[in-house]
Amino acid sequence: MSSIADYAALLVDAGEYSGRNDIAHLFPRFLGLAELKFNRMLRVGDMETTAAIAVVDGDAPLPADYVEARQVLSASGRPIRAMPLQQLAESGPASVGCPLGYAVVGNRIKVFPAGSYGLTMTYYARIPPLSTASPTNWLLEKAPDVYLYGLVEEIAIWERDAGKAGAAQQLKMTALAGLGVADERARWGDAQMSVGGVTP
Repeated sequence: MSSIADYAALLVDAGEYSGRNDIAHLFPRFLGLAELKFNRMLRVGDMETTAAIAVVDGDAPLPADYVEARQVLSASGRPIRAMPLQQLAESGPASVGCPLGYAVVGNRIKVFPAGSYGLTMTYYARIPPLSTASPTNWLLEKAPDVYLYGLVEEIAIWERDAGKAGAAQQLKMTALAGLGVADERARWGDAQMSVGGVTP
């Protein structure tokens, strides 16, 4: 069981760690800012999800919680490569049959050649935000220290206390690094290294 059970417990602990229970009404705002930073920094297996993408005339909206693509597959299961937008635009005419490449533009995916396709995208999704209505998520359960130090850092930034903010940031980054190491071990801990090419 997590040492910080839920959203309410996190806010209480953040008030105690920061010594600023007098501004508890601002904590939800600070929490939102901390979560924005987590979504920019974190790329771990718990963020991965898969969605079906229906492309019409070479264009489709990305999932609402999209952060970054991991893999895009055609309907036949063939990987489609990401291409710079300029290269996608300069690509010569191609017969519509199977998509060859894609680019992310804003909150949409553009596919070459333009056509209608069914794609499967594996992507990093935003961390579900904590709130009274959604009091827990995978990150709070797995790494409550990341949330605690992230929130304390935002409180210190609001206070304009550079020393406290720097200390909290260092603790947060250490916790994030630990989460990254644990994720790599969970994914690749038993993997064998293989060397390509001709062996003598």
